[in-house]
Amino acid sequence: MMNYILKRMLLMIPTLFFILLINFMIVQVAPGGPVEQAIQQIQNVQVLGTVGNNSSHLSDLAQYQGARGLSPEMLEKIKVQYGFDRPAHERFWLMLKGYLSFDFGTSFFKDKPVTQLLYEKLPVTLSLGLWSTFLIYLIAIPLGIKKAKNNGFLFDQSTSLLLAVSYAIPSFVFAILLIVFFAGGSYLQWFPLQGLVSENFAQLSFFAKIKDYLWHMCLPILSMVLGSFAARAYLMKYSFVEELKKPYVLTARSKGLNEHQVLYGHVFRNAILIVVAALPETLVGLFFVGNLFIEIIFNLDGIGLLGFEAITQRDYPVVFGTLFIFTLFGLILRLIGDLLYQLIDPRIDFESRGGK
Repeated sequence: MMNYILKRMLLMIPTLFFILLINFMIVQVAPGGPVEQAIQQIQNVQVLGTVGNNSSHLSDLAQYQGARGLSPEMLEKIKVQYGFDRPAHERFWLMLKGYLSFDFGTSFFKDKPVTQLLYEKLPVTLSLGLWSTFLIYLIAIPLGIKKAKNNGFLFDQSTSLLLAVSYAIPSFVFAILLIVFFAGGSYLQWFPLQGLVSENFAQLSFFAKIKDYLWHMCLPILSMVLGSFAARAYLMKYSFVEELKKPYVLTARSKGLNEHQVLYGHVFRNAILIVVAALPETLVGLFFVGNLFIEIIFNLDGIGLLGFEAITQRDYPVVFGTLFIFTLFGLILRLIGDLLYQLIDPRIDFESRGGK
């Protein structure tokens, strides 16, 4: 097993390298980079007269389309400020050298180290991701098993309507509905409208801080759970139904085992494997993709919102820093998922398959 873990960890290096390389090449040809945005900001505050032919001449000399009206010296200073005075391959090499020590550089527009920004936004993302994942599986696994045991009966049919609604409606729609009904809309005002904690959080006692934190996180987490648990419940149900049709279940029952022993002593271990296989993608989706709209709606300043703003602003250090963290997190989760596979079913041996 240690050999397999070592192989997987070594494979993470070229995976991270090529993902960063491909995205670095894409942003080099994407219009509206940080230099052009800086030029546009300068032009917005300048009172430009009639530029005439001089502006056209400068635009022909300048590399960037937005450089009209600026002197070549000013353009060069802007390029130096953002590091674009160096060739692309040199910038990529310097970026990789920094990444070896987890130095992601400094944000172009926030004037802070990227590692500091990620550290500041991480509590929000972890809060949403961990709590929602825990509750989603806490609901989906027992519900899926219950539906499988009652497959085709009243309970299965009635809960299928609930799951269909949950599956069809995205989390951000649930978030808007929850705000309208429970957080400052036209109805009840039981929960805060936005934010992770109250403004007087620092003055609260320890238990009051916990209460305040849970009070603020209730609606964001509930909206993510409502929009995500249905798919996992369906997955658990059909995995259980498939296992219940296999001969070993009939053999276990013929030996006199009761239903609880059959379901949780034999079937559960095999049925849960497909749920474990989907766990890495679920976590990545909840942590970094599903969080984005929730963070925007509830004004929660997390990594998802940070990455989105960085993309719109062409803040490349933040873009590549968040991309690196997302990719590394996903690769580690995949490795953990494989280890859980073998922990649940020791018959699975990845080393005998050449680590594939």
